[in-house]
Amino acid sequence: MKVTGGCHCGKIAYEAEIDPDTVRICHCTDCQTLTGTAFRAVVPTLPGSFVLTRGEAKGYVKTADSGTRRIQAFCPDCGTPLYAANADGPPNPSLRVGSINERAQLRPTRQIWCQSALPWAMDVSGLPRVERQP
Repeated sequence: MKVTGGCHCGKIAYEAEIDPDTVRICHCTDCQTLTGTAFRAVVPTLPGSFVLTRGEAKGYVKTADSGTRRIQAFCPDCGTPLYAANADGPPNPSLRVGSINERAQLRPTRQIWCQSALPWAMDVSGLPRVERQP
């Protein structure tokens, strides 16, 4: 599936090919901290398909517990998280689903790092819903 996306302020845009069956929710503490919320939805791009069509992302390298070095890329102006990619070797970015224009079509198929999930984040289906800001 071809997807397009970009940052909140519009200075960065991208396109890529993804497999919609690989969308996942990550509950790791890095994703919690980097998003400022309970989890992050991500989808890997198909190798060689990711292209920045406007702007340039800023990034920094985070070394995971496994020793893997990952570039965390974001818009230097508005701070929108865009993707993470290998710092060593082929980049093969994983897109942040919130930055994808077609995100409503991308239903997660699994959850990872559930050992660090916030207990309440595993089931919010019973919470009262309000369709817009009250």
